[in-house]
Amino acid sequence: MAQISLLRLYILRATYLFTAGGIFTFIWPMIIEHRLSLPLMTGVGWSMLGAVGILAALGLRYPLQMLPVLLFELIWKVIWLAAFALPLWRADQVDADTAQSIFECSLAIIIVIAVPWPYVFHHYIAKRGERWGPSTVT
Repeated sequence: MAQISLLRLYILRATYLFTAGGIFTFIWPMIIEHRLSLPLMTGVGWSMLGAVGILAALGLRYPLQMLPVLLFELIWKVIWLAAFALPLWRADQVDADTAQSIFECSLAIIIVIAVPWPYVFHHYIAKRGERWGPSTVT
């Protein structure tokens, strides 16, 4: 497996910074100053995004080890776009809030560009998994 270039590591770090910065700027203030009547799943979603922001900040120091955070961010956005936004768009029912979310989720293209896909394939798909049973070495 070829080594990841320094430029690619900086691109990854910029992606983590963009992700963490956006979450710390827009989501954490809502977490800190929410109203008690907030719908349950809104609080759950904000909490999950808050955790992603903290983990993305760790990606500044460990860009390759924290790749699953970027993959999670990419995957949930693709799922939302395909399962929720696309049917609304097809039914011509996209309101202003949905359009804003579509735009925000579409920024995941940055992740697609930044991720070193050969590295992901080698380390998460082709690489042999860890054993499931107890070790035979004592």
